[in-house]
Amino acid sequence: MDGRRVALVVALLVVGVVAQTSVLAPLVPTAVVPDVVLVLVVAVGLCGGTTEGAWAGFTGGLLLDAAPPSDHVLGQWALSLTVVGYLAGTVDRGSRPSWLSDSLTVAAAAFVGTSIFALSSLALGEPGAHLAMVLPVVALAVVYDVVLGLALVPGVRALLGRVEPAPQVRW
Repeated sequence: MDGRRVALVVALLVVGVVAQTSVLAPLVPTAVVPDVVLVLVVAVGLCGGTTEGAWAGFTGGLLLDAAPPSDHVLGQWALSLTVVGYLAGTVDRGSRPSWLSDSLTVAAAAFVGTSIFALSSLALGEPGAHLAMVLPVVALAVVYDVVLGLALVPGVRALLGRVEPAPQVRW
């Protein structure tokens, strides 16, 4: 991976963390915030494959874990987003991208990532984590992230394609 591509992905993740924690959090009336970082990780995974997706997920997750007001164990988002980035990287990149495939990928990734985070909170016995809250939180997060993904994924795909196109896998 080219140094310019790494710098661009890190810059996107930093901007995503700031937007998610500082801009979107006060605007949303619920405790669930659209997960900008998760959608960015999905976009990077779709464009770059499993290794780049997992790397972006781990980096974005650590940034999100360390960003105030963090009230959870350090590493929970890193774990969740690493899995999300890896899984997004397994999606067939040879096919022609469409808004439907992007939306389905973001929906599945939001479900998996938010579920991993919520279930790890339950397993760690964090205050405020209740089993009855998991399903409504996950459902709302999926809806928010799919709407956000409709705008972000094509834009990130275009940006990453201009910096350095991902290598095409030929069989």
